[in-house]
Amino acid sequence: MPSPLYTDPEYQDIHLKLFRGSITQPLKRVLPPGVRESDFEDAIHGYKAVVGADQVLTGHDLAEYIDPYELWENEGRRKMPSAAVRPKSVEELKRILAISNKYTIPVWSFSRGKNLGYGGPAPRVNGSICLDLHRMNRIIEVNEQYSYAVVEPGVTFTDLYQYCVKNRLKVWPSVPSLGWGSVVGNTLDRGTGFTPSATHHQHICGLEAMLADGELVRTGQFAVSNSPSSFLSKFTFGPSIEGLFLQSSLGIVTKMGIWLTPSPQAFMSCTFDMPDFDDVKTIVDTFGPMRRDGLLPSAAYCSNIIEWLGILGKKEELWPHPGPIPDWRVAELKKQLDMGYWNVKFGLYGTKDVVLAHFNQIKKIVVEKAPKGRLKGEIFFAKEGETLDAASIPEQHGGYFVGIPSLWSLPMVQFRLPKSGGGIGAHYDYSPIIPSSGATVLEWVTTAKRICEKNNFDLFCDFFMHERHLIFVNMMVFDKTNEEHRRSVEAIFNGLFEEGRTRGFSKYRSHINTMDMVAELYDFNGHAYRGFVEKLKDAVDPNGILSPGKQGIWPKRFRENQALKSHL
Repeated sequence: MPSPLYTDPEYQDIHLKLFRGSITQPLKRVLPPGVRESDFEDAIHGYKAVVGADQVLTGHDLAEYIDPYELWENEGRRKMPSAAVRPKSVEELKRILAISNKYTIPVWSFSRGKNLGYGGPAPRVNGSICLDLHRMNRIIEVNEQYSYAVVEPGVTFTDLYQYCVKNRLKVWPSVPSLGWGSVVGNTLDRGTGFTPSATHHQHICGLEAMLADGELVRTGQFAVSNSPSSFLSKFTFGPSIEGLFLQSSLGIVTKMGIWLTPSPQAFMSCTFDMPDFDDVKTIVDTFGPMRRDGLLPSAAYCSNIIEWLGILGKKEELWPHPGPIPDWRVAELKKQLDMGYWNVKFGLYGTKDVVLAHFNQIKKIVVEKAPKGRLKGEIFFAKEGETLDAASIPEQHGGYFVGIPSLWSLPMVQFRLPKSGGGIGAHYDYSPIIPSSGATVLEWVTTAKRICEKNNFDLFCDFFMHERHLIFVNMMVFDKTNEEHRRSVEAIFNGLFEEGRTRGFSKYRSHINTMDMVAELYDFNGHAYRGFVEKLKDAVDPNGILSPGKQGIWPKRFRENQALKSHL
């Protein structure tokens, strides 16, 4: 058994159950593409010499390095690594890349492998080495005065939060809905949270990345030796290159500065709901302008009632029949749970007087534009001149809205499991970027509901309202052991993707199995964007070892050698 990925016993137990409990077919040994058995064995010996034999995993120990939610595992289409290597430092990482270059073995790098619903830690190319960075887990600095942190890839949101609590630092990290993921990994994949610094990639300030040849490069003021502004300013001299390492295979980020939210004096937990499906138009056209003019300081999170039902229990307990829950039954559940069809949650942050003034202005706008809706706010505050302790806020009001991580949303994947027991809960997502227009969003959810119900699924969704766009997450939760479910999920995804394509929608992130599909959408001037990044890729990674195929960017040897593509 490999050494644990988490020191927290609860997290480790859930992690093992998720990955080892999801396997429906035995793991099969694979080799890296185009690599001879003897060279692979030599490389494995080399990796062991660098990190220690116990940190190089093969065979059955790779159970934690596949996609636990893989749709077509039973049909032999599971993505499978040849090995996993777990370095502890940049020095070890550099030596690993040297071995990989020598034998042209592709590595698939990740921080914690918790990009669930999008492939998890599984590689894009079968036979790749999983380059697991979880042991590079130092919190290098958390600066209270300027509200930033500097972390390595293995630092989880829970690690960062606990560090701030232990050291009584007056900062609130932004956390996503699941706290066991990596701060670096989530940020580089453009993940989001819920506080004012919630759009994580927009709060990066200062990166260190290792290129394929082992060279380290730093960005912005971090590239100036001993600069006091390393993590304070995004201004730089010449081209800004941080973006080259987002959703990227051009380098491996080894350190990252990220801005946090200063602990405020007051926080108000706000909810808003509306009863009818068509009310989504009013919600978007009411809250969108408030996001744009700054009245709302962070993303408003909106989910439909079906997603909330996924948190509360199993579908069979609510509707013990095939097919989606009918509208009349949804209406009963809304009344029973005292919820709207659409339920919005957001926070207000600052001094008590400012927060109350913001809420009063929001209330005036809502009364005028959305009189059917119900707006509620509950304020929590410290004494004047002091800051609020996030842990003092009841979980139903605070939680991830005040930077406290948890695993609260993980049970929703069990929504479609049999009430009698058994099955394996999983999810798959289609997550387009949509203009913040009520008419556009209503038209989209109407289309999405039709596609889901045509395939016997409920519309199970949420969206994050940013200033000018929203990230819409169509989540398909399913029983991985149920073939009918898996075929429905594939049909729903393909239907949503095609409808999105015709509207010019792209996804904000992609499952490894659909990265090429999404990349094809960026078609201006004969896919000039992809061609430009391929030129960069071939220049900085001539052997094509770093995460080939990530985001649809293929190194030259894969583009020109069809035999290698047999590993896809």
